[in-house]
Amino acid sequence: MLIYRFLTGEDDSAFCHKVTKALSEGWVLHGTTSYAYDAASKKMRCGQAVTRIVADQPYDPHKKLADYR
Repeated sequence: MLIYRFLTGEDDSAFCHKVTKALSEGWVLHGTTSYAYDAASKKMRCGQAVTRIVADQPYDPHKKLADYR
């Protein structure tokens, strides 16, 4: 089964660390990073989709994605 996450955050080193952590846990980049200006905070925000293949099992929307193995 393929699972999907979309990571978001302010365009700073913390966001880079969030993506790097996901990659170190077996997630794979999916598509390109997206950027948008947040007028309320007057800062750039970014997002990156990541996917991971896990053992076939029933999908449970109440289960944390990190708990899929």
